Amino acid sequence: MVIVGLVLLGTGLVLAEPASAAMARATWPTRAPATALLVWQGLGLGAGIAFLSSGVLLALSSPLLLSAALWGITASLAVRLLGVLIITGVRTLRARRRHRQLLDLIATPWPDRPGAAVLDHPTPVAYCLPGLHSRLVVSRGVLDMLTGPQLEAVVAHERAHLAERHDLVVLPFVAWGATLPWLSGVLRSQLAVAQLLEMRADDVAATQCGAKHLAAALHRVSSHAGFTSGPSVSDFGSAANRRARRVLSR
Repeated sequence: MVIVGLVLLGTGLVLAEPASAAMARATWPTRAPATALLVWQGLGLGAGIAFLSSGVLLALSSPLLLSAALWGITASLAVRLLGVLIITGVRTLRARRRHRQLLDLIATPWPDRPGAAVLDHPTPVAYCLPGLHSRLVVSRGVLDMLTGPQLEAVVAHERAHLAERHDLVVLPFVAWGATLPWLSGVLRSQLAVAQLLEMRADDVAATQCGAKHLAAALHRVSSHAGFTSGPSVSDFGSAANRRARRVLSR
């Protein structure tokens, strides 16, 4: 049992560090983001199960004092991970509720587009607010800047985030990052998953509306002098041109 526990511990470390590092360096995920997301989820789930299982097995096969310490470490890891998931989820839900309430005050409904709202501001912004009462938000700047097909591509991108619940995909990686911040592989996975989710939404939009329209929209919005980006805004900033080139090369 000790040997199995040590093997599982080693497996968890390999999945969390060298395997994650190799995955982060790989170039194929840009060509198949959906598959890459599944691989990242497998790495994260595998590492988590390996770490927790190794703790249980080593605790069961160790002397009393060491067993108590191992049980404590394993339990604290599991509780911390679960706690971070719950706390992050609750905070996210509260923030989204406040955001929706604010949108109800300052935004206007987008005619003929259920669940969509328009912000009367010249800065080009487009983002989605996921959840049971999801919202898609665009600014007046985006409406004035883009052509009809380009705007449809942007909308399709945001709708893809909502339809595939990308907010739920990223949540476990945020929890792992907060639970094991000293593992660089865990932090790399957060960044990689965020980028892959944008690529996945780009692929959906390009398939539905045409790659050239999405690429043109990315170029136009990112080149706007007043553009600013934030954590809840789609990444039209510094990576927009790279995303546009990728979409056109599909």
